[in-house]
Amino acid sequence: MKKLSLPETVTSPAKSSQFSAECWFDDACILDMDYFVKTLSSIKAKGVRHDLIGSIITHYASKWLPDLSGGDVTQKGQTNYLEESPGSVTASWMKKRFFVETIVGVLPPEKDSIPCNFLLRLLRTANMVGVKPTYIAELERRISCQLDHASLKELMIPSFSHTCGTLLDVELVIRLVKRFVNLDETAKTGASLIKVAKLVDCYLAEAALDSNMSLSELVELAGALPGHARASDDGLYRAIDTYLKAHPATSKEERKSLCRLIDSRKLSQEASLHAAQNERLPVRAVIQVLFSEQNKLSRHIDWSGSFSTGTWSPNPGFEPPARCYSKREMTTQQIEIRRLKEDVFWLQRQFEFMQAQIERLTEKKKGFFKWKKFGMPSLKSVNVIEKIEEVEEEAGLGRETPLMDMKTKLMRGRTDPPKRRKSMS
Repeated sequence: MKKLSLPETVTSPAKSSQFSAECWFDDACILDMDYFVKTLSSIKAKGVRHDLIGSIITHYASKWLPDLSGGDVTQKGQTNYLEESPGSVTASWMKKRFFVETIVGVLPPEKDSIPCNFLLRLLRTANMVGVKPTYIAELERRISCQLDHASLKELMIPSFSHTCGTLLDVELVIRLVKRFVNLDETAKTGASLIKVAKLVDCYLAEAALDSNMSLSELVELAGALPGHARASDDGLYRAIDTYLKAHPATSKEERKSLCRLIDSRKLSQEASLHAAQNERLPVRAVIQVLFSEQNKLSRHIDWSGSFSTGTWSPNPGFEPPARCYSKREMTTQQIEIRRLKEDVFWLQRQFEFMQAQIERLTEKKKGFFKWKKFGMPSLKSVNVIEKIEEVEEEAGLGRETPLMDMKTKLMRGRTDPPKRRKSMS
């Protein structure tokens, strides 16, 4: 590879140490990549810390490919040396591929030696230039180990495959999340799992805007995390609501399958209020949200009442010190309890209204009403009467016939009120 030269820089004496370090990095960028790999191997043999080796690699890669720096190239004054090198577009593409494969090959094996966002940018470039699958798998393995340190901006990698219909590479994120979940318990903590869950919910909200995103991809990515990973389902609800907005042709069964992913007990008060008024959700999902919110408010009122009367204590053997509440505190507490009661009454009315709607719909599906409830002859009796009339018409009998008497008795038995038995007294 042709050696490149950089323009001279002028620095003040106060920045001599920084200038010497930058000169070392710039000299490394001037040299060819084979010499850089040999130099890096000798540095590793000296026992230098892995985080310092990682910073050397990231700085060197950012000099050759400014896209890996993660910032604005024009503001930082960086130059893309691969683009400046003479040759065709195909030659530049091959140089980028060789450069990425070389960088992946010299990465230190330690987990925190390279930042996760840099690895994501490197993976995006690797997918773009068509790096070998072994290097792609190595980058995915490294990223999945520290996925909790990733940012949403870097995770939104576009899809460079012709077979994928979505703008974002959702299948890649599914693989990363599943690999992170399958890590050993020592490699991940509860806090890291919560961070990844928030990251996935934000990613889903952005990916759901794509009209080509399939329902199976959303369900698979949302269900890749265990249930205890989400402390709140507000982010997941926002993602599902965004998907339903962008996909108005979603069927009723598909909406039900999406709503099964949401735990209504983990929704906040604002999300529950929005879900109760959301026309895109199925009726059953809205009723579950209303019922869960009613239970929350009921428990809160019971807890507030028991706390105010002094009958509840988190520790049975602990008695809190007696303190006289001020008039302002008592007024505020009474207003809060009154407001909670009003909310409970409102939720009860909404719940009763939804139940009445469901009963009305079920009655419509039953078909005909039962005539016995209205004092009308049953269908069986009506059929018997029609047969009697047909026989009379064929026989040419008059109105006063035994058949007519039988028909009259049947009609009276259905319409006349029962006669009371006369008293003997």
